[in-house]
Amino acid sequence: MRTPSVLFVCLGNICRSPLAEAATRATASETGFAIRVDSAGTGDWHVGHPPDRRALAVAQQHGIDISHMRARQVGPADFREFDHIIAMDSENLASLRQIAPFDGRAHLSLLLDHVPGRAGESVADPYFGGAAGFAATWRDVTAGAQGVLHLLRAQT
Repeated sequence: MRTPSVLFVCLGNICRSPLAEAATRATASETGFAIRVDSAGTGDWHVGHPPDRRALAVAQQHGIDISHMRARQVGPADFREFDHIIAMDSENLASLRQIAPFDGRAHLSLLLDHVPGRAGESVADPYFGGAAGFAATWRDVTAGAQGVLHLLRAQT
């Protein structure tokens, strides 16, 4: 059986998508579910940089070290390599649809589409705010991670 794979995408890959990757990896590990997970950004401003210090802090508050992560930009190969590419907001989802190659196989969705009652909602970008915004993002990505894993378990 093939290991399911998910790529989480936000704008710069330093806040929301690395937190979604971390929450999904942690939740999968807790439940013993094998998954390949990564994150990327639609923009290239932060390529090679670690997550935002506030993202590092909120992950650490939940016992997760994301300091090893480095931002990267989503590319055409990702659409062939991942089963699901999950955007944090509608703008990034629209960008993903524009750059998807004709031979891409990844299913595109919003993260909160996988949370009952939250379909179509965006994970708010905490970049221009403070710690409270990052705490809210953590709650959203954790709920999204649980929903995504529920979907993947049902598909296997």
